Amino acid sequence: MKKLKNEAALVKEALRIGAIYLQKRGGAGEFDGTHSAGLKIRFLYHLLVQDKLIQPLAKGEETEPKMKHKLALWISRQLPDNHPLRQDN
Repeated sequence: MKKLKNEAALVKEALRIGAIYLQKRGGAGEFDGTHSAGLKIRFLYHLLVQDKLIQPLAKGEETEPKMKHKLALWISRQLPDNHPLRQDN
């Protein structure tokens, strides 16, 4: 697993866009200020896997760093080519 140069910023953006996705999807809940980053990452990862928007990690490989990496890859593919977070990847 090669870490992306802007991975932390990409994960932050994935959580922001993921919160919007949750609202538009309806029925999945939403993030609020009381949820920890780890909980948000886990929830969004599992939701995207369930909706078949990302490939699941192998069983036993579902660690927070690997979930973060998957979310960073997902959001980097959603961003336009000229977005600043995609420039260094």
